[in-house]
Amino acid sequence: MTEKNKNKPHILIVDDHREIRDAVTRYLGKNGFRASSARDAVEMDQKLAAGRFDLIVLDVMMPGEDGLSICRRLSTQGETPILMLTALGEETDRIVGLEIGADDYLPKPFNPRELLARIKAILRRRERTEPVAGTLSGQKVRFAEWIFDADRRIITHTETGQERNLTTADYKLLAVFLERPRFVLSRDQLLDLTSGREAQVFDRTIDNQVSRLRRKIETDPGSPRIITTVRGGGYSLNTKVEQL
Repeated sequence: MTEKNKNKPHILIVDDHREIRDAVTRYLGKNGFRASSARDAVEMDQKLAAGRFDLIVLDVMMPGEDGLSICRRLSTQGETPILMLTALGEETDRIVGLEIGADDYLPKPFNPRELLARIKAILRRRERTEPVAGTLSGQKVRFAEWIFDADRRIITHTETGQERNLTTADYKLLAVFLERPRFVLSRDQLLDLTSGREAQVFDRTIDNQVSRLRRKIETDPGSPRIITTVRGGGYSLNTKVEQL
């Protein structure tokens, strides 16, 4: 591989339709990217084990392990951004994908130029955003009855010692709250701080992510006391944060 090609962003396309894989691979190759492809989760894992990728284009509907399951798994393992391809009209898939860590989505059928624009936008956001845990990177902090370990991406209950893994989406959202205790953060602010994108009309991504996070840290998620809802404002971490 030449030095010039080595510096090009490397994209992995995961789709069970060979025509789509081949067409997208060729198109990206003509537009300044290196591109590889995989037909399913097994082949994707082989490619990920053998090399580094800057972004994954991931189809939702595939035989074997589907795209949502793959996205959930990858979001706990690393920071490779994911652009999900969803069936036209499958809003649930798009919402769930964003909740569990996807960076963006594109409905099928899609215009290759729009796919290219989305990929470039995700990579630009990744270049200008600070580390996922921000100022908490490399630290442990205590909040309520939990200890947040930024490096291990887990929370540990201070009394029982129970550990809970955090998905990438949970991790980003909790880190944002822990950096700003007692601050009221709007849904738009939370979406911008966690994923660098603007909310769309009727976008419920943040509300769904907060609900998921509450189920992990609240004694009674139906009556939350750690992450509270501020009417007309958004959400706030209603507890002290102590560095360990």
